[in-house]
Amino acid sequence: MRTKHVVVLPYDEKWKQNFLDIKNELSQALGDIEISIEHVGSTSVEGLAAKPIIDIDVVVTKERINDAILALKSIGYIHEGNLGIPGREAFAYEGKEHLQQHHLYVCPQDSLELKRHLAFRDYLRTHPEAVDEYSKIKMEAASLYPEDIDKYIEYKAPVIENIYSKM
Repeated sequence: MRTKHVVVLPYDEKWKQNFLDIKNELSQALGDIEISIEHVGSTSVEGLAAKPIIDIDVVVTKERINDAILALKSIGYIHEGNLGIPGREAFAYEGKEHLQQHHLYVCPQDSLELKRHLAFRDYLRTHPEAVDEYSKIKMEAASLYPEDIDKYIEYKAPVIENIYSKM
């Protein structure tokens, strides 16, 4: 589900509950397959402006990836492969109108992509000045490129790279 119109909103407390609602549904289907279900991405950082889409990484052992794919399929998720990013399996979905729009990934616990998501989230959660800077650039990018997700991403890339350099 590729973003067509870029909308960035100020942080919304509801995003925490939106994540928990999705997590509860996932947990029921996954049972003991999951190690954890992580709220990642901008909506997981208090005070950070974000596109109102919840990013979720389901953490599993490498051996349980196929089990997770089958369990998620049983509740309406569609496996899309890694979409060119090793270390994560992406999912689309149908019939989830009762949940906040979200991006769902299954990651093996040793995945570099998972580690990158968690490190970025955790850095922002402990560096309010980075949250302010990143929020500002995201709002600017959305204002400048509301119909071009690629330009939006390109515009904010230098700030993201700067944050990575400090982690």
